[in-house]
Amino acid sequence: MANIGYIGLGVMGSRMVDRLLEKGHTVTGYNRTKSKAQWLIDKGMKWADSPRAVAAAADVILSMVTASAALEDIASGPNGVLAGISAGKIWVDMSTVGPELSRTIAARVKETGAYMLDAPVAGSVLTLEMGKLSIMASGPKAAFDRVKPMLLDIGPTVTHVSETNGLALVVKIAHNLNLSTQMLAFSEGVLLAEKSGIPREVAVEVLTHSAISSPMVQYRGPFVLKMPDEAWFDVNMMQKDLGLALELGKQVEVPLPTTALVNQFLTAARAMGLAKQDFAIVFEVLARMSGISARTSGASK
Repeated sequence: MANIGYIGLGVMGSRMVDRLLEKGHTVTGYNRTKSKAQWLIDKGMKWADSPRAVAAAADVILSMVTASAALEDIASGPNGVLAGISAGKIWVDMSTVGPELSRTIAARVKETGAYMLDAPVAGSVLTLEMGKLSIMASGPKAAFDRVKPMLLDIGPTVTHVSETNGLALVVKIAHNLNLSTQMLAFSEGVLLAEKSGIPREVAVEVLTHSAISSPMVQYRGPFVLKMPDEAWFDVNMMQKDLGLALELGKQVEVPLPTTALVNQFLTAARAMGLAKQDFAIVFEVLARMSGISARTSGASK
């Protein structure tokens, strides 16, 4: 069993730690708000007071934070990972951040004699709890081979994308822009059916069992009937990722017209006070534009 550290015990990170503990690994964790991690401490997770302390205690450090600025925060300074990591250790960052920042931090990690992988995930809380999460990683293959067994304890599909740091993040950004555009297209279809006289529940039942029913549609399609009490991936998080996609598209000269359109719907959602809702709330934005009551409990009007 491995000696693992985990930084960032949010909705996804906490559940990953739970799975690692169930598999028998030793886990030392850190989160800005300790109270949110108490249930994991009660289950046997060791607590550390800083990212530096996690890096010093563990052989493999995993992290998942919300944005590029948060990754820089846990990496740098006297209490950051770089102050605690040492030769031979591996840092696996599972956040969705800009590829260039990830490469920059990976170069700083290399200077310590340690290794860094970017390893974002494809899937939701439900996917993780069902044991179906996918993980994509890039960075040194030898480091990937060392950590792959413990990553498989988190999810059954673990793919090495490239030796070049940051390229797994490119795949993740491409993945997330697809999630958002699919959700908006699904919303259009449901609302078109509803305004034509088909009950929303019937439209959802048909569409989620049709040729268009990707795993995303199967999991999030029912949200147009009832939003979850806790967002799986909220508007702010998705808009952050679409911003990364649009910036990357500009850099590599790939037009992303549908991504740009969904981004505007997410801006509208924020203006309507729906920023904390799951990004599936684009349905409500379009419903209001269509003169229909969304009726998705959990969404503040």
